[in-house]
Amino acid sequence: MGTVATGHGTRTAKIKITREDLLGTERRWRRFGEPTPAGGSLNEDGTPDHGLFGPGSVVWEVLLHPATVVFLNAAQGAVQTKGYNPINAGLRDRDPMARKAREGTLNMLDVFDRLSRNSGMHAPMWLGDTKTAQLMAKHLHNIHKKVAGDVIDIARPELGGYAASEPSDAMWAALTEMHPMLRVYEAFAFRDGRKPHRLSLEQRDRFIAESAAYLRLVGAPEEDIPTSMAELGALYEKYADLFEPSRTVNLTPGTGEDWFKLVMRTVKQNFHLSHLRALVPYLLQTAVVELPVTGALPARTRRSMGLGPRRDKAAVRAAKLFLPIAWLMQQGPYERYILRRMWGPDSIRLLESARRLHEQTLAQRAIGQLVGNATGPSAPTA
Repeated sequence: MGTVATGHGTRTAKIKITREDLLGTERRWRRFGEPTPAGGSLNEDGTPDHGLFGPGSVVWEVLLHPATVVFLNAAQGAVQTKGYNPINAGLRDRDPMARKAREGTLNMLDVFDRLSRNSGMHAPMWLGDTKTAQLMAKHLHNIHKKVAGDVIDIARPELGGYAASEPSDAMWAALTEMHPMLRVYEAFAFRDGRKPHRLSLEQRDRFIAESAAYLRLVGAPEEDIPTSMAELGALYEKYADLFEPSRTVNLTPGTGEDWFKLVMRTVKQNFHLSHLRALVPYLLQTAVVELPVTGALPARTRRSMGLGPRRDKAAVRAAKLFLPIAWLMQQGPYERYILRRMWGPDSIRLLESARRLHEQTLAQRAIGQLVGNATGPSAPTA
């Protein structure tokens, strides 16, 4: 093993990554004991506590699809690191990856571990009962209190600073999870015996309206919470200055160093052949699908990510050409591969429970509609 000298002493940098390191245990994602799945506890009135969304919701219809499971990380990461500048600034200044890169100790397992926690630590809020959702939200809020700084972009001081635990940044952290979730589902989810297609306008509005529960959980300002696609569009316009493409947001205040280039350089410096175990699934969730996933995002988001006209057209085209591969990647074997590495054991259990509840609810709803039609005014009587 190699070592590096840092301001904090000598630390091991070149480590060997084992399969056990890669898979990890529940501890990578779990914070308050085993999460209780939606429907696994009761409300005060004795009804099942289905958490924020619950079976039959449009959010669950979108979230529970294998395509969403597989592509959400890539879509969320693309928007949050290249679209909404305050989040990128927080990663640049306060994220453990950036800190370890500055120390010279960052390695591929650190990078993989950071990516794998994205969905796995949010699943309890999306798929757990109310207490589970509240506990995880409280934990993340406390962590994000440390993610604050005076400078978003050194070339645009007028933008001011950022504070991840404050209402507006917390709201956009949630929206840049939920909106990309919807878009990758619509772009890549094969369903209803058809190729991927958009939800109806009513369903899209319901998705945004249902997402309001999540925004309230993270402390979003009530006056900004959208309840329709039109209101979401207006919100993007209101905060447009924070989504402007920037070539300088990656530059660390005080040093001018590009934090992302430093991360890549440090990971390469500390690379060991065994790190391929972490590199392969990381690339499958990022670089391999980056262009088609970007093409699935809204046009305004692609502009905020700095895509010029040619690159933008290439991304949209890639999303369509990618469909045969997307179909393969949402099949059982690959979904299970991604679930275990990027979502974790607790999330797998939450997902399986939610899928059972959702299917039962949809089946009961369909039966109810059939009965209602059969007993309607025009139905034959006995």
